[in-house]
Amino acid sequence: MDQQAAIDYAPQSDHIAYPGIPFVVRAADKGDVEEAIVPIENSFEGIVTYTVDLLIHESDLKIRNEVIVPIHHCLLTEPETRLEQIEVVYSHPQALAQCRNYLMRNLPNAEHVASLSTASAVTDMQESRSRHRAAAISSHRAAEIFDATIIDANIEDISNNQTRFVVLAESDHEPTGNDKTTICFDFAQDTPGILYHTLGELARRNINMLEIESRPDRRSLGQYVFLIALEGHREDDIIQDALEGIRSRASMFKVLGSYPRAVSPD
Repeated sequence: MDQQAAIDYAPQSDHIAYPGIPFVVRAADKGDVEEAIVPIENSFEGIVTYTVDLLIHESDLKIRNEVIVPIHHCLLTEPETRLEQIEVVYSHPQALAQCRNYLMRNLPNAEHVASLSTASAVTDMQESRSRHRAAAISSHRAAEIFDATIIDANIEDISNNQTRFVVLAESDHEPTGNDKTTICFDFAQDTPGILYHTLGELARRNINMLEIESRPDRRSLGQYVFLIALEGHREDDIIQDALEGIRSRASMFKVLGSYPRAVSPD
């Protein structure tokens, strides 16, 4: 699915595949690629915590753009493998979760094994051929690339399943008039109403908050980093004022980027 997002975003660019999210982010951090595309949210399973945690704690890359991709999973196998023979299913944990009901109905006794990505799930499946009969949950495109056999298509549990991908680069996007800004922050101490009053910096300026998530801050149990997205660009005067208000209340504060809002495909 990552490759489909890359094709949708920049069809004329050269696309380089990496085995998982950390490798993609590291390649962009090192300058091996100009931009990186990674999943950040699924309409069924919610945020992709690995991506969010990398952006919060481990990378200075900015979100330059976003792409929303309809998700259609396929069950891939080696040639000659039948459904009833499958003992192990490989895929990314998000894809396994998005096909949970299908797997319960059709492969109730198969073991589920996590892979770094849906693409690497296909190579994991192929490399395990000497140990067991296996399958991978991946895409039509992956079947073509790795010469795998599709034995069932559109196996996702929810037909309107979509994943939002973010484009990461050294800098974010210039204002377009239809933008969103993503930030993260935490607090030195947990006090009554601290998050309420901090988000009031947006409410008082009539700025719409689009998303809010929390992640452990990795310092102590019960302490969290808050991730929010809001309407507007960080260069807009009213957004600048609000961000400064939030920054003044926070211990750690980071603008992850301002970028054009993606249009959900029909």
